[in-house]
Amino acid sequence: MAKLIKVIDVTKCTACRGCQVACKNWNQNPAVIEPFTGSYQTHKDTNAETYTIVKFNEYVDPAKGVRWLFRKHQCMHCDNPACMEACPRQAYSKTEWGATLHDINRCIGCQYCHYACPWSVPKYLKREDVVTKCTLCANRVEAGLKPACVQTCPSGALQFGDQGELMAYAQERVSFLRNNGFPEATLYGVNEMGGCNVVYVLAYSPDKYGLPVNPKVSGQVSFWQNIVQPYAGWLIPLALGASVVSFFTTRLIAASERAPEEGGNE
Repeated sequence: MAKLIKVIDVTKCTACRGCQVACKNWNQNPAVIEPFTGSYQTHKDTNAETYTIVKFNEYVDPAKGVRWLFRKHQCMHCDNPACMEACPRQAYSKTEWGATLHDINRCIGCQYCHYACPWSVPKYLKREDVVTKCTLCANRVEAGLKPACVQTCPSGALQFGDQGELMAYAQERVSFLRNNGFPEATLYGVNEMGGCNVVYVLAYSPDKYGLPVNPKVSGQVSFWQNIVQPYAGWLIPLALGASVVSFFTTRLIAASERAPEEGGNE
């Protein structure tokens, strides 16, 4: 199967949140009601039973005034996922067409993937002690269907298909926006984290939409991935051995320091 991507053109999003409803319905996830905080955004972030949300960002454009910037938020399905590298149970895998999948049967709920992800996408489901996230509707795609969110979008903000065709479309949209009053228009997800299978068409710079401008894995996670995890098999016994040596060494030193004092008292 050819490489497939999802393009999210935020300039066409009306914040109807049909994608949220479609995602809930397809995945048979229960409603998660959060208290009203003064924003029309229904959830502060995704959660273990809400794989996608529409984020509301208020921005004052110097030329156009106050603008609502809507953005669908979900897993970016990176080509080289940090979640996959961080997982100690190999619970993550990539499909040949690009989706990043998570096997809850292998998951132990450690949440290393959550902390490794620059967008903090994988979320912990406490009652089942596992992590969950968007699957890019892999079961639908492999049956010849579009992802549920794409299928239901009424404004054409979401498109899914061949990477080459959709990248050409996305680049044309950016050119159009730059020529029509949005000089900051750009693509996001093409180079970030080595490339993603979800690409945004943005009218402004990524930070205006609450997106990290230069997403990267934290140093602590990199230390775990590259040093601790690969060598854990011998680091643990080595640490135990060092503890045993330290135990006896400290006692021998203490005994040698006491010996002169005891001899002097005689």
